[in-house]
Amino acid sequence: MRLPNPLTPARLVRRYKRFLADARLEATGEVVTAHIANSGSMMGLKEPDSRIWLSRSDNPKRKLAFSWELCELPEGGWSGVSTANPNRIVEEALRAGRVAEAADYREIRREVAYGKASRVDFLATREDGARLFIEVKNVHLRRVGDLAEFPDSVTARGAKHLEELGDQVEQGDRALMLYVIQRTDCARFALAADLDPDYVKGFRRARARGVEAVAYKCDITPPDAVDGAAITLSQPAPIEEP
Repeated sequence: MRLPNPLTPARLVRRYKRFLADARLEATGEVVTAHIANSGSMMGLKEPDSRIWLSRSDNPKRKLAFSWELCELPEGGWSGVSTANPNRIVEEALRAGRVAEAADYREIRREVAYGKASRVDFLATREDGARLFIEVKNVHLRRVGDLAEFPDSVTARGAKHLEELGDQVEQGDRALMLYVIQRTDCARFALAADLDPDYVKGFRRARARGVEAVAYKCDITPPDAVDGAAITLSQPAPIEEP
């Protein structure tokens, strides 16, 4: 998935009101306000003076021209920050047949209504009519070593999705939780039980009901690459079951 090109380097001043960040442009020193497509805590990615990369829109109808796209990690590597990107990353991989768990499913539909007033991220259908419900979650929390964790804050909505995926399995469908590790310094995945114990309980119930789970790492091409920055689904990461 290509990010907007070119991206502008800046230093983070502060992140506030969930969707806003002030950043100082490296080229001019000007402080601008950027939109963040992320309602989570962004723990570990919002430290003042972090080097970040912004895209700029020329759409006159937008209130904020800049959007925060990437963060350079202090020990090397990159992290995407937009929670809108994982669905685009996964769709690209699904259509290219690079998600092993869904490789034999040909029809891919987005945002299909199911459950109790919910929409599943992807519904994949095989030629014989078999269905696979795929829910995608963004992961960019890292606290210890190379371990990626989810969630970074309480997610009642995420717990609801687990329950509804379990319902689909009991109706004869397959269901898959797909965690996208949108940073390059992690090799393993686990649930953050201390941050949301109810989500972990829901995950255990869903797994017992037959919901599948997989975590995938991402490759991130930096902004100075010939074709600009990109985020691509890479290889599965082992899940440490709670």
